[in-house]
Amino acid sequence: MPLLRPLIHHSDKLMLWGSCFAENVGKMLSDSKFLCDVNPFGILYNPLSIAEALRQVSVRKHYASADLRCDRGTWFSLMHHSSFDSPDPDRCLQLVNGRIDRAYERLAEADWLLLTWGTARVYTWKEDGRIVGNCHKLPERMFDRRLLEADEIADEYAELLEGLHAKRPDMHVLFTVSPIRHAKDGMHGNQLSKAVLLLAADKLCGRFPFCHYFPSYEIMMDELRDYRFYADDMLHPSRMAVDYIWERFSDTCFAEDARSFVRQWESVRKGLEHRPFNPESENYRAFLRQILLKIEDLKEKFPYLDTQNEEQLCQAQLKK
Repeated sequence: MPLLRPLIHHSDKLMLWGSCFAENVGKMLSDSKFLCDVNPFGILYNPLSIAEALRQVSVRKHYASADLRCDRGTWFSLMHHSSFDSPDPDRCLQLVNGRIDRAYERLAEADWLLLTWGTARVYTWKEDGRIVGNCHKLPERMFDRRLLEADEIADEYAELLEGLHAKRPDMHVLFTVSPIRHAKDGMHGNQLSKAVLLLAADKLCGRFPFCHYFPSYEIMMDELRDYRFYADDMLHPSRMAVDYIWERFSDTCFAEDARSFVRQWESVRKGLEHRPFNPESENYRAFLRQILLKIEDLKEKFPYLDTQNEEQLCQAQLKK
């Protein structure tokens, strides 16, 4: 697999948007101390909902009570994941708008947008025809469902990406298609949906030199064919598959400084996860002091590194 050009540096600021696969990769990036913001609207599956969410963040849209819906005593936004829901509409607005404010600041500084598309099928709210990000288990009769076209997706993103890139000329965009299979329409229906996404991403990468593609879906289909690489539902990648794709992603997309840091930080992270037989022993205290020395060494090489939590954890154990 050819290397990404340009490569992602550990000091780069990343924003991830998309499906639960984006959440998996985002957690791995965060665990490796990359500066990243993951899914400001929560999990979103289709490309047009992701585009709309990006657009709203870019203009710092603030939601009002008229933008919310209420069902069975719970207030929610049709653009947001259920983690923003609340029985109190003011609390729901506070969560939504607070998250948009933080994402607006992150987007203004982002070096990379990593967009993971899950499905080309969308639900539109019958009342106004708008595509929703989340149906919140409302009755299916309240929505229309359809398959997007590749040109429709590419056209929607062209204007959006031009605007974002004008504000942040050094920003790059990395598209990927989620390896998670959407089985509601059968395996053939899933393949049709993924094909639309692949074509749309290819059109955008061909049009904009700052757009790139990483083949998550293809790795799952072509390199991880055995069913041991699937979770029990036979739709989601297993932990082993996610780790394998992460390895391929690291090898293909990370600059040497990022790969070097990930290797060094892994020993610190595993050391912090270690549960000693005797936490009050001198051997364990010496072990913790070695971890602190490793952290200090990394902070000298990577001055932007925030290791406050890890240092406090070590210090708390040493005081016992």
